Amino acid sequence: MLVPGGVPVVLVILVPLAVALLISLLDLDQYTFRQWVGAPFVGLDNYLAALRDSGLPHAIRVSVVYAAIVTAVALPIGVAAALATQNRFPGRGIVRSIFLVPYVLPAFVVGTVWRIILQPDGVANRVLGSGPQLWLNGPRSFWALVIVQSWSAWPLVYLLTLAGLQSVDRTAHEAAALDGAGTWIKLRYVIFPYLRGPVSLAAIVSFLHNVNNFTLPYVLFGVPAPHDVEVLPVLTYVESFQNFQFGLSAAMAVFSLVLIAIPLVVYLRAVRLDTGEKP
Repeated sequence: MLVPGGVPVVLVILVPLAVALLISLLDLDQYTFRQWVGAPFVGLDNYLAALRDSGLPHAIRVSVVYAAIVTAVALPIGVAAALATQNRFPGRGIVRSIFLVPYVLPAFVVGTVWRIILQPDGVANRVLGSGPQLWLNGPRSFWALVIVQSWSAWPLVYLLTLAGLQSVDRTAHEAAALDGAGTWIKLRYVIFPYLRGPVSLAAIVSFLHNVNNFTLPYVLFGVPAPHDVEVLPVLTYVESFQNFQFGLSAAMAVFSLVLIAIPLVVYLRAVRLDTGEKP
């Protein structure tokens, strides 16, 4: 029964992971690529070089900070949008569809459109009336990435929160109404306890997606990216497909995997403790 699902998992996830781990231990570059598995074995040298001689620490710092800020911005917006569209009102279906537009658009389209908007003579500077400011280069590039990714990320929180609102017991609403509870009391003691799980999941998924997002920064800023937005996926791509340092880029990919696994393990452990299961 497990074979139909297990075979694709092995072929799509475990085999590429094993190959990446192997490459990260080899001195594999444009000169030794023909040898492939016969390339010189260098052990952990690629990992040490990634930490000492590359922009990896800076890229990890940029990725984590930007992902945390985007998640912090997207959470309240998504929760508020879900609460605003929970009850029936004329045109609710249209409003819900509009809210999903940033999420369903491909990242390539989002990056291209926002790249046009943020040009020195683009719509953003015209609306702000600030003259030809640079948003795609220099210090403002980091905040441009945060703004664009926040615009694209909050509908995911909205969807998960809206799904959590469907599990709120109607009798709890009725009991709170009979007790004369106001809107804030109902939100705090009736609705928010039901949303703790969905919102926590939304925060973890959003953070992981932001940390691992490659397409949007790549399309928005191109390569080489400005120093302030040199996120880990783009740096890994540059080392692999522009500098042809395949062993070094594989080591960076492993670091990226570890970075993604840490919050995921923390979340799964918290869920087990919350349900009373032994970790």
